[in-house]
Amino acid sequence: MTLIASISGIRGTIGGAPDDGLSPLAIVRYTTAYGTWLVNQNKGKVVVVGRDARISGDVVNRLVTATLMSMGIDVIDLGLSTTPTVEMMVPYLQAAGGLILTASHNPAEWNALKLLDHRGHFLSGTQGESVMKLAEQGHFRYAEVDQLGTCRRYDQAMTEHIRMILELPLVDVQAIRSRNFRIAIDAVNSTGGTAVPELLHALGVAHIHKIHCDPNGRFPHNPEPLPEHLGDIAQLVQESGSDLGIVVDPDVDRLALVSEDGRFFGEEYTLVAVSDYVLMHENGHAVSNLSSTRALRDVAERHGRKYFASAVGEVNVVEKMAQVGAVIGGEGNGGVIYPQLHAGRDALLGIALLLSHLARRGGTLSELRASYPTYYMSKNKMVLPEHVNPSQLFDQMAEHFAHENLNREDGLRIDFESAREWVHFRRSNTEPIVRIYAESPQTGRADSLALEMIHHIENLIA
Repeated sequence: MTLIASISGIRGTIGGAPDDGLSPLAIVRYTTAYGTWLVNQNKGKVVVVGRDARISGDVVNRLVTATLMSMGIDVIDLGLSTTPTVEMMVPYLQAAGGLILTASHNPAEWNALKLLDHRGHFLSGTQGESVMKLAEQGHFRYAEVDQLGTCRRYDQAMTEHIRMILELPLVDVQAIRSRNFRIAIDAVNSTGGTAVPELLHALGVAHIHKIHCDPNGRFPHNPEPLPEHLGDIAQLVQESGSDLGIVVDPDVDRLALVSEDGRFFGEEYTLVAVSDYVLMHENGHAVSNLSSTRALRDVAERHGRKYFASAVGEVNVVEKMAQVGAVIGGEGNGGVIYPQLHAGRDALLGIALLLSHLARRGGTLSELRASYPTYYMSKNKMVLPEHVNPSQLFDQMAEHFAHENLNREDGLRIDFESAREWVHFRRSNTEPIVRIYAESPQTGRADSLALEMIHHIENLIA
């Protein structure tokens, strides 16, 4: 069993001994630490809580809600929701913070506590460290009986979220309705199964073909929206004659697309396509993380804009966007961040902007994909021996490749500018592994480049 506390939240597996994974004891301890930190911020004593449809979600929600109430904190329970919806509801409902109960793309045995501040933003590294320290120290105090918090349901959150999306100037409902799109959906039996159809109906899409849209938490396939997991939706797109397929992860912050011919659009290119549309109409820059495709940089420069890279992690992208005045950003895993709505990855927003772009542009989704530079990415994981320090390993790699363009902001990224290739090494925020990403404009070259780097690491370890 595993428990990982990081910038991405408190994430762990369900079940086992009290000291294993995301046990009830761990949920209470970290929720109490967060509640203590929140009260110390003097922003109020109201917290918004929402969850995805995981089987463990109801149990985790009850533990979290009761713990917050025991601290004298009032809870606004959104019930089944999405990560971006909870983020938006924190400032909308004037709460002091928010908790999202989801392990995102992790399998069904995982769950997590994702922590938000009063703006609906994920906690920064410094803020997260404060919560971790409070959890470690365990110096807590709960409310007296006449000062316990309350809990109330708020069932209009999704309606409000969609209303705010439709009010954005770049969301062209008339153009989408006029295209008469036929769209297939795979929501991996989580909350996207209700949220995505509701959005599409509001956008004027009349022909919707659904698969795996019952929010019962029983994932029919690995919930990470990667090509190897999406055979069902690719088949549905072709059989139904759909213009495109939409795939979201369990908490609906990542968007993947399938073209009309059943081919995968490429999760890296979700952000590229949406950014292309936004940069056509708004004057500003684009941001993605160091593990995202170079194609976004190419598209930004095509529009005469600048591109900036951040460390991996939504909070890091958001901070970089604020620093450089970006109008669009996100992560290459299908996460779109459009600060005019809110500072968080939002698959529902991404759908509305992508459909507006496609409706105005005309043509098919595969034709839209062909309009962007093509890069091939290889995503790899490597479990290091326990005695190996990743930071020291990255130092050795940096010394070996000192003649290349290096970035040490998040692990180590090496850019081979002459070949328009790069490789990024970093310790994962969500799993006990090192991630090794490589990209090249040549088919097959990204895999061979990643393999070369893995062999180089193995030699250094040996």
